[in-house]
Amino acid sequence: HVQLVESGGGSVQAGGSLRLECVVSGATYAFYCMGWFRQGADKEREGVASIDHDGTTTYADSVLGRFTASRDNGLYLQMDNLKPEDTATYYCAANWYFASTMETLGVMNPNSYKWWGQGTQVTVS
Repeated sequence: HVQLVESGGGSVQAGGSLRLECVVSGATYAFYCMGWFRQGADKEREGVASIDHDGTTTYADSVLGRFTASRDNGLYLQMDNLKPEDTATYYCAANWYFASTMETLGVMNPNSYKWWGQGTQVTVS
């Protein structure tokens, strides 16, 4: 019932920027904790950034200072100073902010999230 659709990925050179958008439909955004995750080839999915229903953000150390998550009904990830190691498929995700997994696993754990987008590819060369 909740649909997430990512867009904004592409191929850029190191040092470039991309802005990802996740369009959320089917529910009220205000009740969601939302996050960005990425998965590189032959790697596990890892948390990139999360923004809670109250606007509180959390970032992976690897992107802190370079990526900025925001929300305005949709979910956005501004990615600056991209590096080759940022190459991955990026996914947006959401769950009720009061979901028990948010408390037990944390907002940066992919297993905390219920709804996922299809992913958008980011390639940095």
